[in-house]
Amino acid sequence: MTLEACAGLVERGDPDRFLAVMSAPVAARAVLFPLYAFNLEVARAPWVTKEPLIARMRLQWWRDAIAEIAQGDPPRAHEVTGPLAQVIRDHALPVSVFSTLITAREWDIDGSDFTSEEEVIAHIDRGAGSLAVLAALSLGARPEDETDLREAAIAGAIANWLVAVPALEGLGRKPLAHATLAEIRNLADYGLRMLDRQRGRDFGAANAALRSGWQARDLLKLAHKEPERVPQGRLTTSEFRRKWTLMRKAWGGGW
Repeated sequence: MTLEACAGLVERGDPDRFLAVMSAPVAARAVLFPLYAFNLEVARAPWVTKEPLIARMRLQWWRDAIAEIAQGDPPRAHEVTGPLAQVIRDHALPVSVFSTLITAREWDIDGSDFTSEEEVIAHIDRGAGSLAVLAALSLGARPEDETDLREAAIAGAIANWLVAVPALEGLGRKPLAHATLAEIRNLADYGLRMLDRQRGRDFGAANAALRSGWQARDLLKLAHKEPERVPQGRLTTSEFRRKWTLMRKAWGGGW
């Protein structure tokens, strides 16, 4: 149950987020790696079994583990729970936000259809938006900034969702309400508008909590201009562009 184990999990399971964390100050990494490792473990839970009941039991295990940590009990035996418990207790993180994030993963179990673009956005926010809020609070953001943090985070989350569309469809899920090019444009436009609403906003040290969306503007602009790239699995930019954008944000201390 070490920070190094959490970093290794993130490096293997979420390499873009790993790069974003490594661009942050060293002190921030000790906070972000346990949270992102937790997110990975929860995200995996619905996929390690074909039995819905067992998958729900795995999610409930994490709900109970978080609740026990919050009430001061010793963390359960798991390579993530020790470092995660330290973050939760040091920063008094709200159990309710963890619960929202975990509940979002239930969609991966039942794959229920979305009936509107608003439902897609709400689902993305419950998962990635909640993770961004937890990370930002751990880095000193004010609880009253939660709405702004979610707006700032949703752009990167939508971009990542659109990148994942072909993979989710391959797993038998329906990640879009209508699966049309118009819907893709609308989702991309929503993300870009949220970016513009928070343009220039400085969350201080908590900027590092939003940096995992460093590719958001490039990817959303591309999805808006060429939405057919999404179902084709071609929503990507050059490797040089990816790394240059991250370095520029890290140098400037922004997100």
